[in-house]
Amino acid sequence: MEKLLEPLIESEAFQGLLARSGARVGRADPAGHAYVAAGIAAATESPALLLAPGPKEAERLAGGAAAFVGADRVALFPAWEALPVEGISPAPEIAARRAAAAHRARATSGAFVLVAPIVAALQRLVPTLGAQPPLAVEPGTELPPDRLADALVERGYVRADLVTHRGEFAVRGGIVDVFPGTASRPVRLDFFGDDVERIREFSAASQTSTRTVERAEIHPVRELLPSHDVRELAGAAIARHKGTLRDALERLSEGLVFEGMERIAPLVFEEMPVLADLLPSDAWVTISSVRRTLDRAAAAVVEADALAGETELRGAMRDPDAALGGRPRLDLTEFAEGADLGIRAWTHVAGRGEETAAAAASLASRGFRVGVTAAARGSLERSLEVLGRAGLAAPDVAAEAELFEGFVFEPGRVAVVGEDDLFGRRRVTHDAPRVTGRTAAAFAQELAPGDFAVHRVHGVGRYLGMVHRAVAGSERDYLLLEYAAGDRLYVPADQVDVVAKYIGGQEPRLHRLGSADWPRATARVRRAVRDMAGELVRLYTARMAVPGHAFGPDTPWQRELEDAFPHQETRDQLVVAQEVKRDMELPKAMDRLICGDVGYGKTEIAVRAAFKAVADGKQVAVLVPTTLLAEQHHVTFSE
Repeated sequence: MEKLLEPLIESEAFQGLLARSGARVGRADPAGHAYVAAGIAAATESPALLLAPGPKEAERLAGGAAAFVGADRVALFPAWEALPVEGISPAPEIAARRAAAAHRARATSGAFVLVAPIVAALQRLVPTLGAQPPLAVEPGTELPPDRLADALVERGYVRADLVTHRGEFAVRGGIVDVFPGTASRPVRLDFFGDDVERIREFSAASQTSTRTVERAEIHPVRELLPSHDVRELAGAAIARHKGTLRDALERLSEGLVFEGMERIAPLVFEEMPVLADLLPSDAWVTISSVRRTLDRAAAAVVEADALAGETELRGAMRDPDAALGGRPRLDLTEFAEGADLGIRAWTHVAGRGEETAAAAASLASRGFRVGVTAAARGSLERSLEVLGRAGLAAPDVAAEAELFEGFVFEPGRVAVVGEDDLFGRRRVTHDAPRVTGRTAAAFAQELAPGDFAVHRVHGVGRYLGMVHRAVAGSERDYLLLEYAAGDRLYVPADQVDVVAKYIGGQEPRLHRLGSADWPRATARVRRAVRDMAGELVRLYTARMAVPGHAFGPDTPWQRELEDAFPHQETRDQLVVAQEVKRDMELPKAMDRLICGDVGYGKTEIAVRAAFKAVADGKQVAVLVPTTLLAEQHHVTFSE
């Protein structure tokens, strides 16, 4: 798709914006904002920063920019799940993705697009973020297991008996398991002496190897790491503070790792950069949907300062002018203001494939260059079929890319058709989505006051209900949890995913805040799970000897079926669907239980497996407990 940038770069309106000094406002439909940002990076042959209102918009913009400059020239820098003053550490996956994007931003020259939600661009960063390359391990790498373990601990990884989550590792003689923060699966490193002999991905659920890989990249899973220098800086800062901040600095100076430690980074470092500082001083900044983005920025700054109160944590979020000042900037808007770049969305209703195809064919007959994009091969082939029936047999460009909504660039005689233009918006995001995302209202419906709840960090407490509090002039809702000795914990309503309903079989004992009760309880569970795992290993060793039918690899029809599913797949769905099909291809009896709440997509996995069996000449029986479910499944499978 890169050649479609040339008409934009050469257009009069675009050149006028590049040459103008001071405030620059460009008018374009949001579907073309990634196109414009990619054009700026290509025209200036230098890195550029593209900012979005929120995380979902940032993901879509990153996919769109990658369609034009290539995935290796685009990085997505995610925001924390909480504001930096709230004392909640970023998840290992978020921390690792931020470290990877920051490193690429520091190391890349030439055309490059760094995409981020605006909140991530305002947050002050630890100066060392992304400064070091990832720990790269390949077959033949000389790295003794004990040295590798030390290197993992230095990067924030936690030693475990069994690796099941990102940020964990385990050492068993000449084998080291590790779940890199940016990986979709953990990897198993087989050593021969001090050399890595082989690297295999494995399933976190079954602990069985799935495929051999040639390289593993391991990024830090914490942003504030207690290195020798950091411990010394924290120790020097202790005398200047008191209360909980002093306690946190003392713990950091002792080399301890604890939840929410990142919030005291401004007390440790005198100078902390923001995201734009990772790029050259003349790098362009493009703000998508500028009104909404800047409104979100202003609200985040006010809320963060209100939560920080009069403590030294104020200023953890910088205002946009301070965070972006001094750099050439283009504000993109869909409203009637600024220089018109001539980029319009398709005027018909999205998803009316025949209308879109007919309009694209008409533009092609008038000399427009037409590009077609879809996220997967099956979707791209269907898109080309629809366009072919409308008379557009051979578009100028057809690419597998995550640019879902296209546009018409009249001045440059360019038209881009995305799969959502033909088939409707079927997904919110095509990237690996978060498994969480409950609203506070939905969570409140799961619990009644008096129910027991489990906090990810603090353990079992009693849920007392939702409360509304004003903190330093900022009002928000909180979940109120009561712990032993009358301790109370207020959990911000937008952070309910750190809390879950207690579903144990007996009434639990409340834990004490700040005590070792919860770590001891989780350690006992880990030991019990390890004992149970030993029994399961013995059982399934016997079952492995039972022969079964080995189904063939996926057919093109299988891929087309899976591409056609209308709903957004969760990360668990994608992983389990692949594991089920991989099990079917083995010459042994499959024994797998898929567990999930109502409406979370278990049937879609069953449809995939059933189709794979039918494609291999087998018959399939679907057994359900009631007649009503049988009727519903008959409709679903027929569809």
